[in-house]
Amino acid sequence: MEKWSVQSPEEPGFHAVITPDKCECQETQMYRLNLLKGQSYTLESKDSELHPVLISGAAKLSDHSVLNETMKQFDAFYIPGNDSVTITALEDCIFYIAGAKYEGVGKAFFRSFDLSQPVGDIHQIHGTGIGQREVMMTLSDKDEASRLICGLTWGGEGAWTSWPPHQHEKDLEEIYCYFDMPLPHFGFHISYLKSGEVEDIVTHTVHSGTFVQAPVGYHPTVASPGTRNAYLWCLGALRHSSRSYNLAVLDPALESFNSER
Repeated sequence: MEKWSVQSPEEPGFHAVITPDKCECQETQMYRLNLLKGQSYTLESKDSELHPVLISGAAKLSDHSVLNETMKQFDAFYIPGNDSVTITALEDCIFYIAGAKYEGVGKAFFRSFDLSQPVGDIHQIHGTGIGQREVMMTLSDKDEASRLICGLTWGGEGAWTSWPPHQHEKDLEEIYCYFDMPLPHFGFHISYLKSGEVEDIVTHTVHSGTFVQAPVGYHPTVASPGTRNAYLWCLGALRHSSRSYNLAVLDPALESFNSER
């Protein structure tokens, strides 16, 4: 668990951050694409499905039959296997890109970020009290895809997210990718393997650019005072049949430890 946290590169270019050859997550990959204003990059999916989310900046998509939008912050798109699209930076850009095995299910689409839309399938509020957080689905389990489910989460100031702790290790891996938390802002991403065994917790300090794996076990997070934890979470199903957002298992030892304060 100590090695589950990785600080993603800030240098320009395409970076493989979490991949099966060097990390414990075997079904879910995370990449980071940094482009300077005016630079272009052709993203090729090959045998994977890819889901880029624009974390900062503005960009234009081209050289694709469906995707030709101008992107603003937190816009996202999906391409299936054996596909490609050209991304041109209109401003300096950071993309976080989720990847997983493509199994013939999924078609290219674009999702515009709109936090003003009513709460429903895409815009969601989870938890209560000090564990309440706001979620925007960028690739929901109702969208066509083979393995991936992804979304953006914002917690409250100095608050917990994904509380009570949960795991979904029989069905899904997960990767948390933090943003908009520039140092000295920070939070803690907590990992432990068995119900109630909090003395065995491994705590990862997280801030902008930190990626943390959750191949197994429970994984709540908490922000420092004056900080809101913000992250792109990416679920990778172990098989297409387990591609569902409702498979989280709460830690029975802590399930009732929820505060309305």
